[in-house]
Formats: sequence, structure tokens, C-alpha cells
Amino acid sequence: MSTSFDARAFRRALGNFATGITVITAADASGRKVGVTANSFNSVSLDPPLILWSLDKRSSSHAVFEAAEHFAVNVLAADQIDLSNTFARPSEDRFAGIEHEEGEGGAPLLPDCAARLRCQKYQQLDGGDHWILIGKVLAFDDLGRSPLLYHQGAYSMVLPHTRMTRRSEEQPPSSHFQGRLQHNLYYLMTQALRAYQASYQPQQLATGLRTSEARMLMVLEHDAGLALPELLREVAMPEREIVEAVANLSRKGLVSDDNGRVCLTDKGRDETEGLWSLAQAQQERVFGQFSDQQLETFKTVLKAVIQG
Repeated sequence: MSTSFDARAFRRALGNFATGITVITAADASGRKVGVTANSFNSVSLDPPLILWSLDKRSSSHAVFEAAEHFAVNVLAADQIDLSNTFARPSEDRFAGIEHEEGEGGAPLLPDCAARLRCQKYQQLDGGDHWILIGKVLAFDDLGRSPLLYHQGAYSMVLPHTRMTRRSEEQPPSSHFQGRLQHNLYYLMTQALRAYQASYQPQQLATGLRTSEARMLMVLEHDAGLALPELLREVAMPEREIVEAVANLSRKGLVSDDNGRVCLTDKGRDETEGLWSLAQAQQERVFGQFSDQQLETFKTVLKAVIQG
């Protein structure tokens, strides 16, 4: 039996556990502020109110977190992808141009989050290649915004499970589209997205590609090649996950590097055509009942909403 342990594969397996995303912040006595993006946040205890998160021992921010008596947990909202990326990448001053206020111990509090927890450092434990930091919550802000999620190496967002809205034959007729709900466009769009994903996403995963890898290939499909900044703009994924997805796709022979630009290989183009065939078949199944004129109007409306 092999005793080797594939750390990269282990990390991919852990990526199947969906988490929220936080930015943990602190400041030392000199006023130096640090912040790191972390999805390792979790609750520990209600009495006393304890939470935990973990920090890579190689992190340059650890000295400040170790010295600080307090830290803050900023639970990011669904529209705060840019903040997540900012605090996930190396920078001399991650707070440059970032609006914030000071909490206990000077720990920065970010605006418009889903929630914010102001913590006193309770305990630091050794956890392999990470430090586990436990905090006692002194105060919190519940801002009630939909959270940003992280799943299979890509950003995601909350949608109620389709089973929670599906009607069985034994149940009385649903009232979902009665009254004011039938005129609420946001409600109708989210319901439509859930119904579409329920049958499409399992087919995409059946190709053996992770969501992040399939998304990367489909973004590259019509381009001669994209550099990292362009990939960051085009896909909803953290920089670290883009780098890992590129590495995985390179190992599979689906992409190659051309002077810093990620390009599809011949094998990658074939794989991408398969993904687009799945997408097209799903589109025809769902929208085949509508006329070309209806679909063009629908696309025009969607594009206008996206552009704001």
C-alpha cells in the first residue's frame, strides 16, 4: 500500500466543503494593520462565545496577530469578491484605499459585510503548518447581507436548495407564483437559476472537471490566451485558485503557457467543445419552447441588467 500523500489532491477534496469567506484583521501597538482572507473560520462555543480560524505559519502577518490582544472577523457579503482578492494576495499595504473603521485594539472593521465579530484573543494552538487562533467574541454586528461562499475553488453565493421549493404530487398546489411574487423579478430570476442549475451542474461535474476548471476552459475558449490579470477579471475565482486551476489543467494537458498567457492546447480545445456542447444541449432543453424573438428579447434584458 502506498504511503504517499497527495497534498494537492487533499486540498481539492477539502474544497468540496462549502464555506463562507472572511477577512481577519488586527493591529499592533505601533498601529500597523494586517488583514488576511480566510475560509477556515468556524464557531466553537456559545458559552463563552468562542470562534476560531487558522493562519499559515509562513504568513508575514502572524507577528501582528501574535502580538495583538484583539482581532476582528469580517464575514464578507456576496458582492465583496474584490475585498477577498485584495486580502488574499501579497501587498505592502492591503488597506491602501480600503475604507474601514477601528474596533477593539484597533482591529479594522470593513463596511457592508454580512457580519462582523470583534474578538479578544483567547488562545493560540499549534496546528501543523498553521496556527489555530481562538477568539472570544466581545461584540458583533449582524448586517443581514447574503454571504460570499467558496466551493470547489470558486466563489459562489447562497441559493435555497431546490428541494425546499419543489412540490410533490401529494402536496397541495404551490402558491409560489400567486399574489405579488409572480411580479417580483428578483424572485423569479433566482427560482429560474436554481431550476437551471439543478440539472446542468451534475452533467458538468460528470466530465471529471471541477467547477473552477470547467469555468476556466470556457472563458479561454475564444481567446488566443489570457494573462493572470485578465483571468482575474473574467472568472469569479480567487487568484490562488486560478493559479491552481491552471496548474491542474496544465497537468492534464488542457492548457499551456505562452509567455505568461494561458492558452488552450488541442486537447483542451476538444475538452472545451464538449463543455459547450453540454451547455448548448441544456439551453435547448430549457429554452427550446420559446421563439427566436422571445429569446432575443430575453437576452437583451439580461445584458442590460448585467451592465447596470
